[in-house]
Amino acid sequence: MYNPKSLKAEEFINDEEVKATLKYAEENKHNRELIESILEKAKPRKTERGTECAGLSHREASVLLACDIPEMTEKMYALAKQIKEAFYGNRIVMFAPLYLSNYCVNQCVYCPYHYQNKTIPRKKLTQEEVKNEVIALQDMGHKRLAIESGEDPVNNPIEYILECIKTIYSIKHKNGAIRRVNVNIAATTVENYKKLHDAGIGTYILFQETYHKQSYEKLHPAGPKHNYAYHTEAMDRAMEGGIDDVGLGVLFGLEMYKYEFAALLMHAEHLEAVHGVGPHTISVPRLKRADDIDPDEFDNGIDDDTFAKIIACIRIAVPYTGMIISTRESEQCRNKVLDLGISQISGGSRTSVGGYAGYSAQERPHDTEQFDVSDQRSLDEVVKWLMDLGYIPSFCTACYREGRTGDRFMSLCKTGQILNCCHPNALMTLKEFLEDYASPETKKTGEELITRELEKIPNPKARKIAKEYIQNIHLGKRDFRF
Repeated sequence: MYNPKSLKAEEFINDEEVKATLKYAEENKHNRELIESILEKAKPRKTERGTECAGLSHREASVLLACDIPEMTEKMYALAKQIKEAFYGNRIVMFAPLYLSNYCVNQCVYCPYHYQNKTIPRKKLTQEEVKNEVIALQDMGHKRLAIESGEDPVNNPIEYILECIKTIYSIKHKNGAIRRVNVNIAATTVENYKKLHDAGIGTYILFQETYHKQSYEKLHPAGPKHNYAYHTEAMDRAMEGGIDDVGLGVLFGLEMYKYEFAALLMHAEHLEAVHGVGPHTISVPRLKRADDIDPDEFDNGIDDDTFAKIIACIRIAVPYTGMIISTRESEQCRNKVLDLGISQISGGSRTSVGGYAGYSAQERPHDTEQFDVSDQRSLDEVVKWLMDLGYIPSFCTACYREGRTGDRFMSLCKTGQILNCCHPNALMTLKEFLEDYASPETKKTGEELITRELEKIPNPKARKIAKEYIQNIHLGKRDFRF
């Protein structure tokens, strides 16, 4: 039986409810009156508390996704852009993945790290190698990392992950520092989540891959990840362990996308119902080629137009969540979806273990890649590209370090008040990047953008302080924040 407040996976992600939702959506996909009412419900509204959005239920959002009326799709896109700007403005948060180890005991059929793959070299970073990778990332200009690792209790125990986090935070190179470490590792115990929390991580990220239980078990034939319930209930254990920022995601292309979409939103509703805090982020990765993995062998791939619509509908349904797109996607694809809800992107990424240190911006090792990188531009190029499009590349980590996480972050975000902090913080961290890492052309573009954007800070006192901080950054000082 479907119960969003249940802690049992098959009750809060209930197969019968998903199928009933898809049936309802198919029956109503041409119901213009219903679709218009759903769009109207989702619009941002000014209230005494600020700008607020009602969001949508998984059923309502599924109707939008199923709708194939072109003019309605355009209305969805316009609304998604409006919502994104209301909550996140024109900021795009920057990050990079750091792969620690590709040792893995699972047999996931879509990932080249699977245990049976004997062609891929196995590698695990030493702490000295972690240090070198971090310095290389700092020299690009990154401040926020997402660490990745295969699941292997012998080679990658929680103690190894904790030691790596400690090393990452300890490295101060020139003006560089990693200020936030997000963690994307396998589902684990409440005790281990407590250890990650105490280590000072940012967001705990875990992709479901697929919410369809039968497909999940088929795609994960052996290894700890085979346990559907344990994996699906991981976010509840993370919350119990004190981690109040969690990130969801499915791997689009493994299962029917409409099923995944509805279930993903049900998971978000579950977190809100049980913990009072929905997902801090939702990622939208698509299955990509890698080593012995051919995405053409899977028959649920989605085209770019469908992908864009999924992103827009997630933004409308879960207006407060950060939405992440990685370098799995091409420049053209990323360009298209930035307006539709994306608020975080990676830049200059390597998906290899040890892929940064010793390589130029143009070089990249391929032997241990988890997936092919489509957007292979350097971080500087991505930053310049974003600014040319009118976005503010942000390296801000202030909310995490000021304790604005979980329900504290959500209360500010859901009323649009977070803009008062995030806009000036984005400009100050961009100024740091321009001073320390940018090419002359990127720096020129960025200085002009900062000058324009400073005048958009509505509070005169905050605007004055931000200008003073930016001048101090120019004079050599670092790490100011609201």
